[in-house]
Amino acid sequence: MKILIVDHEPALSDHLARAIGDAGYAVDVAADGERADFAVRTESYDAVLLDLGLPHIDGLTLLRGWRQAGLSVPVLVLTARGSWHETVEGIDSGADDYVAKPFRMEEVLARLRGLIRRSTGHAEQLLRCGDVTLDPRLARVTKDGVQVRLTSHEFRVLSYLMHHRDRVVSQSELTEHIYAQDFDRDSNTVEVFIARLRRKLGPSLIETVRGLGYRLGP
Repeated sequence: MKILIVDHEPALSDHLARAIGDAGYAVDVAADGERADFAVRTESYDAVLLDLGLPHIDGLTLLRGWRQAGLSVPVLVLTARGSWHETVEGIDSGADDYVAKPFRMEEVLARLRGLIRRSTGHAEQLLRCGDVTLDPRLARVTKDGVQVRLTSHEFRVLSYLMHHRDRVVSQSELTEHIYAQDFDRDSNTVEVFIARLRRKLGPSLIETVRGLGYRLGP
């Protein structure tokens, strides 16, 4: 799963990027409104963490533009504590949730997980497919209750497939969602990650739909 952080304060952006990356996500960062607008319109993100006070294009203008363009990416807005009018305006402009500064990182991560869970149609925190369970909060995968060690990219592939288990996911879509923008992407490596997941979690877990992509088994 891939997250875009939009904030003009380098120290805060770095702190968020490290924490969100450590939680198992691929992370991109944009320091101003123009870069954020370009990123959202050209990349695929599972959620955007958006500060409203941005240079060049402010956060509310970005939000309205994205929604008017039909971009439905979930957006978590960062607002100043006590600025209730900012919060109301942000939600009315198309934000899905908000968190007030200063915040605890655990709250930001929990709200991001909730946004992604709701946007993909999942009510429960734990994602299950047969005897395999994925816990987004702990970034942990178990099979028959026994923890299975995955690399960061294996976890991202499985997490994306688990969140979208009702449909076929193409190789190119997986590539877009498991790598950060500045990473040297190679769609062929997706096949390697799929093969490793089958070895670790069972050959029938992930089905190859010839010419289309991959789908989680029953």
